[in-house]
Amino acid sequence: MRFLASWILGAIWTTVVSALPRVKAPINQQRFSPPTVEESERKYVLPIFDPRPSDRADEIKRNREGYLYGASLLGNTSYFPTGVLGDPMVKQHVDLWYTDAAWVSQKVAEEYQSAVTTVSSAGGLQNLSSFNLLYDGQWQRTLPLGPALGAQTNYSQDLFFSMERLSVNPYVVKRLHPKQELPFEVDDEIVDRLAPGWNLEMLHANGRLFLADHSYQAKYPTIEGKFSPACSAYFYIHPATRDFLPLAIKTNVGSNLTYTPVDGADDWLLAKMMFNVNDLFHGQIFHLANSHAVMEAVYQAALRTLSAVHPVRAFLDRIMYQAFAIRPVGEDVLFNPGGVFDQSFALSNEAVRQFATEHYPLSAGPFQSNYFHQDLVARGLVNCTYGPALTSVPFYDDGNAIVSSLRRFTDAYLHAYYPRENLIFLDTELQNWVSEAANGAKVLDFPPSPLTSRNVLVSILTHAAFLTGVSHHALNSGTPASTSGVLPFHPAALYAPLPTTKGSTTSLMSFLPNVTDSLNQISLLIRFNRPKIEDSNSNLVHMFSSSKFLAGGCSAVAHAARLFQTDMQEISSQIQSKAFDPNGLAQGMPFVWRSLDPSKIPFFLSV
Repeated sequence: MRFLASWILGAIWTTVVSALPRVKAPINQQRFSPPTVEESERKYVLPIFDPRPSDRADEIKRNREGYLYGASLLGNTSYFPTGVLGDPMVKQHVDLWYTDAAWVSQKVAEEYQSAVTTVSSAGGLQNLSSFNLLYDGQWQRTLPLGPALGAQTNYSQDLFFSMERLSVNPYVVKRLHPKQELPFEVDDEIVDRLAPGWNLEMLHANGRLFLADHSYQAKYPTIEGKFSPACSAYFYIHPATRDFLPLAIKTNVGSNLTYTPVDGADDWLLAKMMFNVNDLFHGQIFHLANSHAVMEAVYQAALRTLSAVHPVRAFLDRIMYQAFAIRPVGEDVLFNPGGVFDQSFALSNEAVRQFATEHYPLSAGPFQSNYFHQDLVARGLVNCTYGPALTSVPFYDDGNAIVSSLRRFTDAYLHAYYPRENLIFLDTELQNWVSEAANGAKVLDFPPSPLTSRNVLVSILTHAAFLTGVSHHALNSGTPASTSGVLPFHPAALYAPLPTTKGSTTSLMSFLPNVTDSLNQISLLIRFNRPKIEDSNSNLVHMFSSSKFLAGGCSAVAHAARLFQTDMQEISSQIQSKAFDPNGLAQGMPFVWRSLDPSKIPFFLSV
């Protein structure tokens, strides 16, 4: 009966997705008509060169009256659109999302039953290795490549755990500057056993010490029967091997134990699992506040200030496909009380809203400080001036190749419409957008107006495309199902209270989800994946290859789009060819990380 109930629960999502009421358009939406065919087929043109300035001014007036700033959803982050144009746009986006999600939701429900049968026939989950039953030969349509190579076999290695901080969730760890205070102590004898001749202060003074801090989660509400720590973890660059390794994990709740690699094997493995409970929550909700909330605000400002034939508006229209679906869908079926998030995670839907509200202004929301290179430099992960370089930062290696190509396309795109830099200052719509983004939409840390530099505009649009087409998928889409949420190492919750003393753990299984809860977690995370994207024109390879997008452009833009497509195909081939070297490592990691493969990730904010 328990397995049957578990299958029924897995199937409920499909029923809910198909039966949920859509966002209703207002009765008076007919006041504003959509663009005519003639208008929609006009070439992109700056306002200063537009032969129909009055039509353009009327369009923007309608947009300002029709796209209004509404209350934020899923916490207090950015405004959400409303109004006689905003509401039907949201409905359209939601309808597109449901259509896009229908296939994977249906297939997950079907494959759920197959997994139930397999695990049941094998006698259930008896030990850590039996969690492989939940994956091997399962989910062949919805997660066709399965978990990342090494994710099921090498997770007990310390290098596996530490290198996840530089790949599957690269948005938490930071290098501690020698002038910063240490958040907690580790006994000198323990440090000396791990790095002979060194203590914590020496590692710190030498710029070798890193911190990943989830202590803020201690105050978040949990679901009854589930448990969560609020871990802080030290990592360090080993003085001899130069490996990036874990040093200590502090739980910050209950007995507030600090675990290190010199503890018993079960204690230390449990400590790493506890950290992953916090890190999985962070990755899923940080991406919501970072990619979704930020870009929605930027785009809302554009809808209110830029004509549909403005080249910047056209760029944003393309990358913001169905973007306004996620927060209302999240309110309805994911983060609703007792919904699928509450069924798998220890921290509740209330914690989701609390995290988004708190971290949007602090870390997730600021625009310029989250530029790809600027963020990694600020956290001491690349180009550090006060400590030795990390030997491998996979997120930087893969991400830099994509971001560099994004910037080349964006630069060529803007040069096509702003051949002289003074045209940027003369572009009244652009100046209004920049001002509106900061002052109307309240985008945090947006470049100030007046905007006079084409290079600054290139940076803005490059970051916009990075948020929708790269950063989002580093944390979401297929990443949770293939790496950051793979069981048993990455539970979304603990199912027993945290130990009060070290050495008291007799079995890790009591802390881990049972068959029902495991399949609920796996099936939830797989629903974020879009396995059919590789065979479509909706992946990152085709971000700028849309015939509709290119129809309004010029030959220079079409050429730049072809170069970008070629770049993405080459990067995809390189990522797909990743394999273990003779030392059993790929990019210095004991697992093969392919989350940023352009052929397998959407160009837009998919989930």
